[in-house]
Amino acid sequence: MTNPFAAHNIQHLSPSTLNTFAASPAMFVLEKVLKRRMPVGAAAHRGTAAEAGVAMGLLNPDAKLEDCVAEAESVFRQKTALSGDPRKDKEAEALPGLVEQGLLALRPYGIPSSTQGKVEWFVEGVEVPIIGFYDFIWQDHGIIVDLKTQLALSSEIKTGHARQVALYTVAISDNLDARLAYVTPKKSAVYKLENVRAHVGALERMARACRRFLSVSSDPQALADMVSPDVESFYFAPPAARQAAFEVFGV
Repeated sequence: MTNPFAAHNIQHLSPSTLNTFAASPAMFVLEKVLKRRMPVGAAAHRGTAAEAGVAMGLLNPDAKLEDCVAEAESVFRQKTALSGDPRKDKEAEALPGLVEQGLLALRPYGIPSSTQGKVEWFVEGVEVPIIGFYDFIWQDHGIIVDLKTQLALSSEIKTGHARQVALYTVAISDNLDARLAYVTPKKSAVYKLENVRAHVGALERMARACRRFLSVSSDPQALADMVSPDVESFYFAPPAARQAAFEVFGV
């Protein structure tokens, strides 16, 4: 197959897509090959909303905390207006603390030179780029930071997050200091990412493996027949995902 990505109408990859391919090939097939759109949970919208509030406070140093929280809550309401996720109220309650902790952790860096910037990375032998969007960059300080919201604080950088930030870093400059800022409603931690090139190398291997898998057949169902879902994983926690697993894989 000349271009398996074109055969399956996949225009690009992302660190998130490749992490899913590695951790749950069945979910990758559902979303990217069979084009079954899975609902986004309230936890993901919580992260997007908290980031909007933190970004407002970083770009406007004089902005009051309550205004930044209001921005986050507004974004969350918009994103979850039609959501049936039973965790929606719990995630909403976390927003004020998440925004406060995010600002406490990142305001000392000053005003970011840019936010939500797009990066693109090409892997030899892979026809489509890996793209991503970084959260914050301070060019004067040579620092790039990705913000991750949690309800329980991580004691170290998660591997999937490391791959994301590593990609953003090498796509912009090897001289950047890459960091992950983890925030909960009550505390935060900022970790420096080491071995950036090694993490990008892992993404490149994953992209080539993804290409080989897609090249097996241009028939989406043939690829679905090659994998089986672990329905106990968080990927299949939403009811719609469990239903799709039953319909496609019979489990």
